[in-house]
Amino acid sequence: MARKDQLTGKGPMSGNTVSHAHNKTRRRFAVNLQKKRFFVPEENRWVTLRVSAQTIKTINKNGISAVLREARKQSPRPQ
Repeated sequence: MARKDQLTGKGPMSGNTVSHAHNKTRRRFAVNLQKKRFFVPEENRWVTLRVSAQTIKTINKNGISAVLREARKQSPRPQ
């Protein structure tokens, strides 16, 4: 399974580790993914998603229904 957020599609970034001597070596900045269950009242069921900590905060602020609606709108898949 790819290390991507299932709602936003956010994945790992790459950059440099910079030492005290200013030597640069490439590294990966992984996304803080969490496996979390959310209750969707419109569908009256629980959904398990692998989302980033930032997405969990967005869901807490806006609600799961609004975030799912926005994710479906942004999704490249035909519905």
